[in-house]
Amino acid sequence: MTPNTPLNKCNRAIRSHAWGLLLVVATAVGWGLGWPTMKLAMHDWPPLFARGCAGLAAALGLAIIAVVRGQNLLPSRSLAPRLALGAATNVFAPMGFTALALLWLTVAQAALLTYSMPIWATLLAWPILGERPRLRSVIALCLGMVGLVLLMGANFGGGIETFPGVALALAAAILFALGAVTSRAPIPLPPMVSTAWQIGLGSAAMIVVGLTLNGSEIRPLSFAGAGGLAYQAVCSMALCYLSWFAALERVPAATASTGLLLVPVVGALSATAILGEALGFREICAFVLTLGGVALELRGRR
Repeated sequence: MTPNTPLNKCNRAIRSHAWGLLLVVATAVGWGLGWPTMKLAMHDWPPLFARGCAGLAAALGLAIIAVVRGQNLLPSRSLAPRLALGAATNVFAPMGFTALALLWLTVAQAALLTYSMPIWATLLAWPILGERPRLRSVIALCLGMVGLVLLMGANFGGGIETFPGVALALAAAILFALGAVTSRAPIPLPPMVSTAWQIGLGSAAMIVVGLTLNGSEIRPLSFAGAGGLAYQAVCSMALCYLSWFAALERVPAATASTGLLLVPVVGALSATAILGEALGFREICAFVLTLGGVALELRGRR
């Protein structure tokens, strides 16, 4: 038997950290590819209905895995308001609003606007929690704002025509940030159970709203649309959430969050390859500035 020496403990910690980083990268790539595949599904189904169906399938898959692992799926009634709020700010707003934003914006535009969330969280934490931003946060905010302005100046020349998409993507980022600021204490449930409930509730709401607004526009899925929807349910939501939980067990949350800055980059590059969307020099500069600001803020929280 190998002795439990400090050297062996150190080697196990290094291997665990390496696996954690690998899982973060896998999660980021999976979520990044989810952006263009979502747009493929939207060619056949309305945005909210398509995203809601994929999310509900993912929630059911997570619930089944939780039951197999012996976890109790039934939360106490006292947790219902927190689960509903989490479903609204963590699922319905970021998933639903970003899906709608893709009707007006490219994947690169929508992804970068949405992943500016940590910058808005810094702004909201000041009036809500009394946390004054530090110099690092101010610099991060300035970098992010310059990047967003550059992106909007580069691609939003359509003016009022693209305004709904910009507003929806920013609303998704701000509401997601509001949920993060106002819900610092985790819901006292196993992570998989909590996630299954939040994704399930938020996705069910998206399906109801989607059917109400665009029920007549639902038609049989094409091969590409079915593939995009399947990827959303199996990979982008279920498998990526599982790998995300596993990563958080092995690396610090700040490190994992910084790694997720790969998501909009992968989304933009994959959209160029899959959908043929343009990605020019100004867009790349906007990515560098905005994600640089977000990375600086996340590293400062470590």
